[in-house]
Amino acid sequence: MIYLAEEAAAASEPSKFDTFDVFIIVFTIIIAIGVFRSLGAREKNKFAIAVGVVSLLVFLFLDFVMVKNWLGLL
Repeated sequence: MIYLAEEAAAASEPSKFDTFDVFIIVFTIIIAIGVFRSLGAREKNKFAIAVGVVSLLVFLFLDFVMVKNWLGLL
């Protein structure tokens, strides 16, 4: 009986997954594609590469925190 009570309590816990998480992952992929394309271009725009790398680092950090939240480590 205690097992059923613990399972019911776990089922009533709100989900840690948010639909906005999908957008964060998609934006990270798009930014990564843009950075790699900028690095592979013949004429390199250093400012665009720098902005892209900073944005990619921020979004990778957001992905890291988001996954830690999913796993319940936060």
